[in-house]
Amino acid sequence: VQLQASGGGLVQPGGSLILSCSTSGFTLDYFAIGWFRQAPTKGREAVAYIIKRVGRTYYTDLAKDRFTGSRDAAGTTVYLQLASLKPEDTAVYYCAASNIASVDEDDYHYWGQGTLVTVSS
Repeated sequence: VQLQASGGGLVQPGGSLILSCSTSGFTLDYFAIGWFRQAPTKGREAVAYIIKRVGRTYYTDLAKDRFTGSRDAAGTTVYLQLASLKPEDTAVYYCAASNIASVDEDDYHYWGQGTLVTVSS
């Protein structure tokens, strides 16, 4: 069972990035891939989750209208496109797997290592 997030980097305010989360070894029970982030000195917060089988994404308020979730045809890699980025979006972004469609991090049993997004001019 493995998740690996990638795609972070340094981007200017107003810019865009696409984060990827590759998954392997999961049973069909773990059908939701969540995206979370943790900014320096802050707790972890939910961004969105995607139902792998159908590619449907649920967004929390911080992600609506700026972030877009998707997945590849096989459902083994999910993406989070970040747009109109702001300095306050600077954080380590994590993907995680759950057998519940949830924004509660306690429902996520498997976590990737995180990828750092820095929004700065």
